Amino acid sequence: MESFSFEHVYQVVRLVPYGRVTTYGAIARYLGSAQSARMVGWAMNACRQSAPPVPAHRVVNRHGLLTGKQHFGGDRMQQLLEAEDIQIENNQVIDFDRLFWDPNIELG
Repeated sequence: MESFSFEHVYQVVRLVPYGRVTTYGAIARYLGSAQSARMVGWAMNACRQSAPPVPAHRVVNRHGLLTGKQHFGGDRMQQLLEAEDIQIENNQVIDFDRLFWDPNIELG
């Protein structure tokens, strides 16, 4: 397994377009370590003070669930996504397949 840094994760997440979401696993695969989705999650939990900012709210699990929402406090993750016209119901992205941004495809 190749290793990658939190900064590598942040670089990819900063490229997720407004109004789109990606997954922990898609980022890990793009960085060459498909089994490291959990490390991507750890990076998202640690990114609060990163500059430039990291739009961590755009990273969800493989089913479109807002599994990282507890790290935002309250409903902040949902509010940030809804501000980008992403609909959420029961902590899940509605129309996830259409909104999914795959760095492996988009960034080649």
